[in-house]
Amino acid sequence: MTLVADKEPVYDVYTGKPLAEGAPVFAAALLGLEPPRYCTYCARRMIVQVSPHGWTARCSRHGEFDSSSGER
Repeated sequence: MTLVADKEPVYDVYTGKPLAEGAPVFAAALLGLEPPRYCTYCARRMIVQVSPHGWTARCSRHGEFDSSSGER
């Protein structure tokens, strides 16, 4: 996931909950098998497209992220 230069991640990309709550991370997410479902900056549900080569996720406010960015 590409980070927005002037913003710090605030929400968990798998649950949409604030990072401060310390929600547990699912095993599939730890293994990199689960694409993000929520925007880390605004917790909006993203539109996710999964392909054999990876995934893309689009937030209506913060743009598109993809698996090739090297961050999960």
